[in-house]
Amino acid sequence: MLKSLGLSPRWEVPQSPVRDLGAPEATTVLASRYSEGVVIGGDRQATEGHLIAHRRMRKVFPSDRMSAVAVAGTAGLALEMVRLFCVELEHYEKIEGAMLSLEGKANFLSRLVRSQLPLAFQGLAVVPLFAGYDPTTEQGRVYTFDVVGGRYEEHNYGAAGSGAVQARAFLRTAWEAEMTEADAVEKMVAALVAAADVDVATGGPDLRRGILPNLAVIDADGVREVSEERLEEVARSSLGVIR
Repeated sequence: MLKSLGLSPRWEVPQSPVRDLGAPEATTVLASRYSEGVVIGGDRQATEGHLIAHRRMRKVFPSDRMSAVAVAGTAGLALEMVRLFCVELEHYEKIEGAMLSLEGKANFLSRLVRSQLPLAFQGLAVVPLFAGYDPTTEQGRVYTFDVVGGRYEEHNYGAAGSGAVQARAFLRTAWEAEMTEADAVEKMVAALVAAADVDVATGGPDLRRGILPNLAVIDADGVREVSEERLEEVARSSLGVIR
């Protein structure tokens, strides 16, 4: 079946286990809808086996004016996928004179994930998270993906990466349909703190080093990043309530 679709593996499995390649992995990303849009974010840590490879990795990127993508999984492949995704969206807009629909963007990202299937079979997987504002429905939308390219729209929130279970568990009890942007930012940071408290691969806010999560807000006005001053204030509050 995979061969007939042109998706069969085309590379040999390495002689050594994938963990011996020393490829850093991005860990936890999440997104949540709120009353006027959506917030997408991620921690800053990348791991290499049991070691911390990078403490300040960026995992959230604007893909165009009305959407953003966050990545978990093999870091180098994930960043290359994001670059290709952004270039393709820009190319489409230049050729067609209009942005691709939000669902069209999610479908295209799904195809990019599926194209990585041979590498996923070798343990080098990339799992993105996609969010954007849909002007046709005037709502924020969140899409999650699996390693074989399956695309799933989440009604309220989504997460990917090693701390996804803990982040979703926190948001399951904290999420509210009528949240404001400020509420959504606070709960997203708190969810990352909760995930980092349990999952060793997820990096929580580190106020001493000045390491804060990356968060972006997407609404009718477009994509904008949450300021470090605001993130520090929210992180300090969230860290203060850890039990």
